[in-house]
Amino acid sequence: MKILFTGGGTGGHFYPIIAVAEEVLALAEEKRLIAPELFYVGVDPYDEKLLYENGIRYLHAPAGKLRRYPSLKNVTDLFKTAYGFFKALSQLFSLYPDVVFSKGGFASIPTVLAARVLGIPIVIHESDAIPGRANMLAARFAYRIALSYPQALDYFPKKWHEKIAVVGVPIRKEITHLQREGAHEFLGFVPHVPTLLIMGGSQGAKRINDTVLEALPELVAHYQIIHQTGRAHEEEVQKTAAVILEKNPHRGRYKAYGYLDDLALRMAAGASDLIVARAGSTTIFEAAAWQKPLLLIPISEAVSRDQRKNAYAAARAGFAVVVEENNLTPHLLVSEIARVIGDDALREQMARASAQFYRPDAARKIAEVLLGIALRHERYS
Repeated sequence: MKILFTGGGTGGHFYPIIAVAEEVLALAEEKRLIAPELFYVGVDPYDEKLLYENGIRYLHAPAGKLRRYPSLKNVTDLFKTAYGFFKALSQLFSLYPDVVFSKGGFASIPTVLAARVLGIPIVIHESDAIPGRANMLAARFAYRIALSYPQALDYFPKKWHEKIAVVGVPIRKEITHLQREGAHEFLGFVPHVPTLLIMGGSQGAKRINDTVLEALPELVAHYQIIHQTGRAHEEEVQKTAAVILEKNPHRGRYKAYGYLDDLALRMAAGASDLIVARAGSTTIFEAAAWQKPLLLIPISEAVSRDQRKNAYAAARAGFAVVVEENNLTPHLLVSEIARVIGDDALREQMARASAQFYRPDAARKIAEVLLGIALRHERYS
């Protein structure tokens, strides 16, 4: 039995794939099945450690991006995607997996098209409230479609609804278990000062970083701050913060990290009273799993349509406050943080709302579908 995963080269695509793979392996063990062979096809392995830990073999297939603005790279990337298709076709023909699971993104297109040509069943998952173009393409011939938000149903023809299920975002079990005990000591913080966890997504967010740095003297006067800057911005942010806080008596309240590994993220989330973040779906559903209130700063619609829709879906659910990036200023950031942190009843209400929003069995539901298809395909092949 072989199951193949594919998706775009971001954490929002990759980590849900790992969550599903973990559940596939757990289900196979529970049902006393022979452990399936797992494969991941992408433009890069993204996190080789997690692939290795879950016994997932990496296969490379190039893919080109389709930009929303005029660019010569759109033309050259078409050739890259075409080459990736033929490479994926060769790989899938050699392996002939029983089912392909796609998380969408430009990197998934060659593999999904190859699976279509070979008649291999395809299951897709869409994380965002507005489906991406890769998944809208794949949806035409997908056997099953999993969505994270009910709002995304509106983008699919009604005749497809019978193969669609709203399941939420698959979150790795390890990430859902907050590490509260010893979290403040681990971070060098004290428990009686409110703590903020500020995240810009897996790549970081320069606009958020710059705004936080401008507001830093006022923020550290009232809060402890864990700031995930993105690896590319870590050194610059740390140097700038050191200058800004050089003579500040509260400079120890600010910690900047390029990246938070699983343990550090669980510690940071366990210590935090409010999460300030971009509006990627994985971040939103992780915060919901942690029952933490959110202040979301979605990427502007000129860059990406999905985050704004995600953010307002979380706001309507009652556990997020939204600040538009175009309106973001140090003063507005500080005032919105103060409004949420200063209102215990509001934060408790947001925590309750997040628990209702979260769907803890997303990964398992998808894994059950994949195993069911794989078993049938294997039986009749």
